[in-house]
Amino acid sequence: MGRYILRRLMHGLVVLAGVSVLVFALLHVSGDPVAVLLPLDTPPEEVARFRHQMGFDRPLPVQYLFFISRAVRGDFGYSYHYRTAALPLVLNRLPATLRLTGAALAFSVLVALPAGLAAALHERTPLDLSIRLAVLIGQSAPGFWLALLLIAVFAVRLGWFPVSGARGWRSLVLPAVTVGSFSLAALARLLRAGLLDVLAQEYIRTARSKGLSPRQVMIHHALKNAAIPVVTMLGLQVGFLLGGAVIAEEVFAYPGMGRLLVSAVGHRDLPVIQAFVTVTATLIVLVNLAVDVAYGWLDPRIRQG
Repeated sequence: MGRYILRRLMHGLVVLAGVSVLVFALLHVSGDPVAVLLPLDTPPEEVARFRHQMGFDRPLPVQYLFFISRAVRGDFGYSYHYRTAALPLVLNRLPATLRLTGAALAFSVLVALPAGLAAALHERTPLDLSIRLAVLIGQSAPGFWLALLLIAVFAVRLGWFPVSGARGWRSLVLPAVTVGSFSLAALARLLRAGLLDVLAQEYIRTARSKGLSPRQVMIHHALKNAAIPVVTMLGLQVGFLLGGAVIAEEVFAYPGMGRLLVSAVGHRDLPVIQAFVTVTATLIVLVNLAVDVAYGWLDPRIRQG
């Protein structure tokens, strides 16, 4: 198991190396980085000194090595708009985004599992059709539209939840539902399809012929084997949840990394954007590593291969 985890960790480091190249390229895709990082009225002598200080007068490979040497120490430069170090600025918003992402993931899993299970056990019944219709609507609704609808109904009309901000658990409910609705639909559909495929296998018929109850067959035989693609989807959904958090945080004025990113893009604050992309990529790599470990627990053939 240790060698399996080490292999997956090496794959994650390769991914982070590729991300570092893309993050470095952000400085150069829009032209001269000095023109982006400094105000337009900066004196020429200040521009020349800044260019030399940041190493922008050196060849690109040397600039990349200089960027990596600073990035591994957590130094992405100073935010032009906030006048402070970029990485601590992003990390200060990270706990709020993790709370929102965790709440959205919990909402999607807690609703998707019983929905997918019920749809598979009652295939081609009104219950199955109702769940599939609800799942289709959940996947089709745009995030910003759903957020505005939830605000209009549950915040403005009913007054159950606050419209914006981060004041306790009630402030998490509407953003979490907004962010988690798409993942909920995807997980429910995948679990239903996986369970239907597993329930048609020969070993399920054998388990039933031994006199096992439907509950025992489902929990001890069908659900574990159908869980592998669901675990895969969970790992992939973390990236979607972080991306959806950007929209939800902006609509609900939630003080997380996503709202900071929108502000940084508007101000062309490249150090903050670079720090955001690096932190987000690291989170996704760590989640994928956890998913790979879960693979090895669910199916020993995966880690042995």
